[in-house]
Amino acid sequence: MENGEWKRPTDLFNKTNNYPETCMHLCAVKELIAYYNNRMKNIIPILTCLLLLTGCARDKEKRPITIGFSQCVGSDKWRQSMLDGIHRELSFYPNAKLIYKDADNSSEKQIEQIKELTAEGIDILIVSPNEAKPLNTIVEDIYNKGTPVIVIDRKTSSSLYTAYIGADNYEIGKRAGEYTANLLQGKGNIIEVMGLPGSTPAIERARGFYDGVKAHKDIHIIAEVYGNWRIEKVEEALNQVSPELQQKANLVFAHNDMMALGSYEYFKRKGDNNNLMFIGVDGLPNTGLQLVSNKILTATALYPTGGEEAIRTAMAVLNQQPFQKDNVLQTVIIDSTNITLMKLQADKISSQQADIERQQQMIDEQRKIYRNQSTVLFVIAGSLVIALILGGVAFYYLRENKKITRSLEQKNKAITEQQQQIIEMSEKARAAHEAKVKFFTNISHEFRTPLTLILAPLEDILHNGKFSFTIQQHLKLVQKNVIRLLRLVNQLMDFRKIELDKLKLRATENNLNDFITEIMEPFNWLAHKRNIDFRLISREKNIMLWFDANMMDKVIFNLLSNAFKFTADNGYIHITTEKNTAGNTVIIKVEDNGSGMLPDAADHAFELFYQNEITSQHGAGLGLSLSKELINLHKGTIKVNSEKWKGTCFEITLHSGTGHLAKEEMLTGKETEHHAYQDEKIFITELQQTQIQPDISSLATFGNGTTRSVLIVEDNTDLKNFIQGKLQPEYEVFTAENATTALQQAFDNIPDIVICDIVLPGKEDGMAVTNTLKNDMRTSHIPVILLTAKTTIEQQIEGMKNMADAYIVKPFNIDFLLETIKSVMRNRELLREHYTSELSVETKNQAPKKLDRKFINEFTAIIENNIANENFTIDELCSNMGISRVQLYRKVKALLGYNVNDYILNARLQKAKHYLSQGEYSVSEVAYKTGFSSPAYFSTVFKSKCGVTPREFKEK
Repeated sequence: MENGEWKRPTDLFNKTNNYPETCMHLCAVKELIAYYNNRMKNIIPILTCLLLLTGCARDKEKRPITIGFSQCVGSDKWRQSMLDGIHRELSFYPNAKLIYKDADNSSEKQIEQIKELTAEGIDILIVSPNEAKPLNTIVEDIYNKGTPVIVIDRKTSSSLYTAYIGADNYEIGKRAGEYTANLLQGKGNIIEVMGLPGSTPAIERARGFYDGVKAHKDIHIIAEVYGNWRIEKVEEALNQVSPELQQKANLVFAHNDMMALGSYEYFKRKGDNNNLMFIGVDGLPNTGLQLVSNKILTATALYPTGGEEAIRTAMAVLNQQPFQKDNVLQTVIIDSTNITLMKLQADKISSQQADIERQQQMIDEQRKIYRNQSTVLFVIAGSLVIALILGGVAFYYLRENKKITRSLEQKNKAITEQQQQIIEMSEKARAAHEAKVKFFTNISHEFRTPLTLILAPLEDILHNGKFSFTIQQHLKLVQKNVIRLLRLVNQLMDFRKIELDKLKLRATENNLNDFITEIMEPFNWLAHKRNIDFRLISREKNIMLWFDANMMDKVIFNLLSNAFKFTADNGYIHITTEKNTAGNTVIIKVEDNGSGMLPDAADHAFELFYQNEITSQHGAGLGLSLSKELINLHKGTIKVNSEKWKGTCFEITLHSGTGHLAKEEMLTGKETEHHAYQDEKIFITELQQTQIQPDISSLATFGNGTTRSVLIVEDNTDLKNFIQGKLQPEYEVFTAENATTALQQAFDNIPDIVICDIVLPGKEDGMAVTNTLKNDMRTSHIPVILLTAKTTIEQQIEGMKNMADAYIVKPFNIDFLLETIKSVMRNRELLREHYTSELSVETKNQAPKKLDRKFINEFTAIIENNIANENFTIDELCSNMGISRVQLYRKVKALLGYNVNDYILNARLQKAKHYLSQGEYSVSEVAYKTGFSSPAYFSTVFKSKCGVTPREFKEK
């Protein structure tokens, strides 16, 4: 700017980009107008001189684009909102003109109006069909003649259109149904007020709503009535519902907000069901949003009009720019949790749109002024030179105007993207808040009393009682897990105190090296037992430091406990303390050469409840996060450096002196002597390995002297050892800790039964293991028992869908588990007997498992085809079936209870009996037709198996 004037219009335009919000402000527009007026004053004298020498001419304006819009009906507010959206978007295209036709719910009238629009020479047609089939012919005819057609809101029954824009009515209904089910907490009665009978939106919304609630058996749609989309029809429709059903109703779901409002007014007048909730569809700013804000409606489902998208798509088509043929608009449920954000966003958009319209109006006024001045000059002069000069000025003006319009389009797009981000963020914030409240509601300090009452008598029994070795091991396992639970409760309580700002620092001055040495003492015996180099390294004997002893021993205990968990025997764990004089700090390092962490795990090590593949089986993900919070209370820092398979180093940095501490955070007197017994017991007991030894007397055997085998897939060592100890007296037991090892064990050993936890370390869980086993021919016959802490009915249904044979939830009764194993075994025995009754075609087709039935059919078919082949071998059978000899023997034994050779021999004898009973062949012919090498051998085998010779059997 020079002397208060802008040099160029682009300078002014660049200025507007620095304004807040998204649109060019009114003052900037006024300055733009002043700029052009000033420039015009400067150019008038020059033009006046040129008038004497030149003629006049008019500028040629760009031919406007004509858009025809045929609306099925325009009387309701949703359709009016669509039209408003179209007009808003058209404000960005000054050369576009809209011709609007309202068919007033008449398909015949709409067809005539479309013909009138095409006669007026429109460039593109936007149509919202009243009915699909009646408008099919006219829309196809216009499309085939080369005029682009954009179908909005409702489709025709033909695919001949340029683009479609509209929301997914089925998805809207389904989202409303899912929200309703959550709102009613899975139980309640619903009255559904639907739209016009036979209309596509009404049908799809009703179907989606039904699908959204059908998973909840205690939710019932007790009445369905039609309100024909109009508020005045609702009372007539609801009068069809009996008073008894109206009293039972908990919620009314209407297919649009106006019918929902009509339902609310109807029940309010009756006054006999004040607790009734109402949900609608549309979510317009002046209707649905206001009704939710006024708590008339509980919620509304956003049904976008698509007006702005229709104009943007039309301009992309006409300008030969890329566009998408089918544009499905997204929806969201608006309720009390996000209504404020939605209203603010709607008001913001309305305000910005009003600014845009005012600015566009001022630009239009400036354009009129410019045109009037140009007309006067052209009439006076009529000079070609003046025409060229004014044409250049007009071109420059239009170019600048196009830049401004383009900028406004980009900012409007940014507003739309921000709105979507706000909706997504509000959903995530609401879900996170609900999860947090639910979690801390279920945990309270009352847990400590019952845990103490369990632990104290248990320790007394262990100290004074005399029991067998097995019982002692069981009691130690109980003690270990009670202490583990107590540790978890203590950590949760500390987190809650920190969150509520109730955990206060009580710092005293202590000798850091002596403090750490005292904490190390309980770990020395474990380090000696595992030959771990465990030591404190410090250059100074005394390092005096202010800290809260109770908090700091929890941090050090936790770091040492983790180090011992992940450090192998013969490794090292070093604690280093040192003063940093330059930074006036003290540094504590806990370093080991254990398994280490991957970079992603190290980055998230201090996040609450974070667990990676390795640590998930060793804790709840609380310890390190709590340690970080306790160090933060000391105004210190803690960080980790780790490399996979090379070790981990935790580094704590604390400030020296008392300058960083508030007066109330320091104890003036001497602190009561600190005892770390609870921390010592909690952290040390968890590191002890509890082995449950089975009381093995003699292994029980089944069938032909073979031992039954069980594969246990469990990542918790204590639970795995406990179950193994209970099963080993009767079964051969294989174990695995993850999905990969489990599948390898199953394929190698072909166990008789698999017991599998669902939550396993690694990418695959117990569900994936079950699905793999049941869909592999080698293991499809093996029964699987899922053992898990997941107790919801949906999770149990998922387990059954993966073809599990039983689903047992934790905590479980061990006798129930043992009896379940025996029951499944007995059922398999009955199934085997069922298969081996001469294996008729009818019997084989009754096999309950598809893969087992396929295996038996293929196995018997190959044998049947080779009955007469005396050289047929087991290797040839394995080759034809594509499995190994061991897997074939185990599979046939598990399903049929037969040895493969015995089965082939019995099959040949059954075939021989059939031939002999028919009497068509001699004994010798029967012998060769059934694969026996000689008639003599055939007679010998037949008599040994059937008790009579072949000839005697034939005669009888």
